[in-house]
Amino acid sequence: MTSHTLQRPRIAARMRGIEPFHVMDLVARAHELEAEGRSVIHMEVGEPDFVTAQPIVDAGKQALDAGRTGYTAAAGIPPLRRAIAQDYYGTRFGLDVSPARILVTPGASGALQLVSGVLVNPGDRVLMADPGYPCNRHFVRVMGGDSLPVPVGADTAYQLTPELVQRYWTSETVAVLLASPSNPTGTVVSAENLAGIIDVAVAHGGAVIVDEIYQALTYDIEPHSALAKSDAVFVVNSFSKYFGMTGWRLGWVVVPEGYQREVEKLAQNLFLAPSTVAQYAALAAFSAETQAIVEARRQKFQMRRDFLLPALRNLGFEIPRTPEGAFYLYADCSAFTKDSFGFCTRAIEQANVAITPGIDFGDYRANEHIRFAYTNGLENLAEGVGRLRTLVASA
Repeated sequence: MTSHTLQRPRIAARMRGIEPFHVMDLVARAHELEAEGRSVIHMEVGEPDFVTAQPIVDAGKQALDAGRTGYTAAAGIPPLRRAIAQDYYGTRFGLDVSPARILVTPGASGALQLVSGVLVNPGDRVLMADPGYPCNRHFVRVMGGDSLPVPVGADTAYQLTPELVQRYWTSETVAVLLASPSNPTGTVVSAENLAGIIDVAVAHGGAVIVDEIYQALTYDIEPHSALAKSDAVFVVNSFSKYFGMTGWRLGWVVVPEGYQREVEKLAQNLFLAPSTVAQYAALAAFSAETQAIVEARRQKFQMRRDFLLPALRNLGFEIPRTPEGAFYLYADCSAFTKDSFGFCTRAIEQANVAITPGIDFGDYRANEHIRFAYTNGLENLAEGVGRLRTLVASA
């Protein structure tokens, strides 16, 4: 074998626009500290701390025992597509969605990649809120497009509005991407604004993509879907958050009529098929037994929110909007610092509390914000607040 030495790796230009998660450095440090015997309170990871509900696990085991280990169709197994259409959208939301419009994907990330691939040409732009989930802009970047981040604040519930979409829409814009409830803010796009944004996008000949992966994790309000407003939207959802199946890597996308074949064709080439065992396991997600479990967990998340929100405000963090969903609090930390990553570093090193810096979610006032995830039990959250109280007292 001939030995070759590259002078330097040849990296595609698109990678200059792909940024890492800064919080992962903090996660790695947390693990190091834990290995040294220190107790770390985790409020950084956007993953439910509950294991997958037992009926889902049992269905997965049964699928393995039955030899369900081969490929499935790229769009997913028909029983699961029907279950999503009938048991989720039909029974829960009263919506008539054809199973033919539903494609099962390797997580919501897989769905967003497919939608980006089908809609975005090089040079195209997609509007999205800043702050927002960073991978959304990276999916667009991988396809050669550009995200156009729109600064949003508490005055619009950290969400886009029809007026903002109209103001920022350009000749290069092909779509607007919404997340409701949002990561990192937990806020929801109102039904009125949702309808208005769809009207603006359609008037410009553009598409609307709605990330609804936290849709069923709402508090004090009834969840709603963009599909109730229009059949012309792309709606992404997931089994990860509400159903607690993060490691199973399973999601879905509902596409407008006329897009099914193109999305399926791309799925065949990018993923071949979603996880077979995960799909059969997910059939149990809509059972009455599972629904009772995940609903009880949703109520626990609400209890955590209702504890942590006033506790952080009492420490001096500004959280002007009460989030209606997800499991995050996006807190203004400018009373203590103008360097969110530096503050998070001090929190892990001095207080043994892991939290996420705002710079992971965009540019707009990112150094003045921190995201807290209440994916931890009340006792641990209380301990974390106590440790942060000591930290900010010494700031």
